[in-house]
Amino acid sequence: MTAHPHDFSTDDAAEAGSRRPYRLASREHKPTPTIVRVGDLAFGGKDVVLMAGPCAVESESQVRAVAARLSKLGIKMMRGGAVKPRTSPYAFQGLGVDGYRILKDAAGAHGMKIVSEVLSERHVEAAVEHVDLLQVGSRNMQNFALLRELSKVQRPVLLKRGMSATYDELLAAAEYLLAGGNPNVILCERGIRTFETATRNTLDIAAVPALHALSHLPVVVDPSHAAGRADLVPDLLRASIAAGADGILLEVHVHPEDALSDGAQAIVPTQLERMLPALSSIAQAIDRRLVPHAQAAELTHHV
Repeated sequence: MTAHPHDFSTDDAAEAGSRRPYRLASREHKPTPTIVRVGDLAFGGKDVVLMAGPCAVESESQVRAVAARLSKLGIKMMRGGAVKPRTSPYAFQGLGVDGYRILKDAAGAHGMKIVSEVLSERHVEAAVEHVDLLQVGSRNMQNFALLRELSKVQRPVLLKRGMSATYDELLAAAEYLLAGGNPNVILCERGIRTFETATRNTLDIAAVPALHALSHLPVVVDPSHAAGRADLVPDLLRASIAAGADGILLEVHVHPEDALSDGAQAIVPTQLERMLPALSSIAQAIDRRLVPHAQAAELTHHV
């Protein structure tokens, strides 16, 4: 039998943390940080990449309006859900493959890359055709059939932590992608479910340094899904950058009061504009660089 390129000997397994359910994702296996590139963006190095956009792709006009505003702020990657896993079957479920196309066309018109969720194996082919960074949502973190399928594609994957998952469980999910042959994996902390009801989830800010200590993979934070409230997002965003996040996944909507999905946690473009100088300063204070850094330095607003 031909050896798999990631097969381990007994000694290798012991060295790479055999007590944990992951090996390739561990710092023991790779002590230096992995840089995951999406076009000319790099996750895991000096840059802190800001990704922004609406929770859901609702219409072509909506996405184009958001893309135009974000582009003026220098945002290099746009988020948006084309397929939406919703708790209620009656809630807006997204536009499907048409949503991927709308998002790609709107962002592409401004030279932006896109990140969007892949809900099941049957969406993978269409997603790979349109999406630059494939997102696995919290509910799908342990959808092992989907992870195995994504391990075969030539696209980076953003893996969100399950709402009740431990660090080991998140990294074991990442291991499915790495072991299957996809080395380009980004971890995402998006809040966990606790007894607290004042926020949608509880942002585990310790996940950023803890995951960096356990793994060589980049770690980004989604403060919008953690908070569930737009008024809390700025503080969580600042804390995430200070904690060492390699990127931020942020919900921005031109008219959040009319949003078909999660409008309560979306900020508007003017709020983001006011935050950029302070965010850039926080990044600089820890020897990092916010992307978009050049545009942020030119803005005159302050938080």
